[in-house]
Amino acid sequence: MLKMFYAVACGLCGALGAWMITSPLSWYTEFPGGIPHTGPFNSHFIRDLGVGYSVAALGFGWCARHLDRCYPAHIGLTAFFTGHALIHLADLAAGHLPDVHWLVDTPLVFIPALLLIIFALPSVRQRLES
Repeated sequence: MLKMFYAVACGLCGALGAWMITSPLSWYTEFPGGIPHTGPFNSHFIRDLGVGYSVAALGFGWCARHLDRCYPAHIGLTAFFTGHALIHLADLAAGHLPDVHWLVDTPLVFIPALLLIIFALPSVRQRLES
């Protein structure tokens, strides 16, 4: 189960990172998540984020291949995705994003962070690795 989670996350982050790097305007306008609500288009910034997601893809891929020693990488990925989710929560709580983001951000931002936190718990990891 854990290996499959890492492999799927690798593919999704890799595709997202590649899209952000190669076509930032398309990602900004076409990604299903109301990206324009977060601020004006900035191709340099979107490409920077694409590099971050590409690195996350490498981390997830490494974890999928090295389950027995990937815990430190998992913690780094958890920090990145949890920080991302906390920024979205803060923006929602402050009214900087429309309420639709509670729904839109749940599958794309909040659930991945929550899963990474849960999968970091030693008792959960032990059950998922066996």
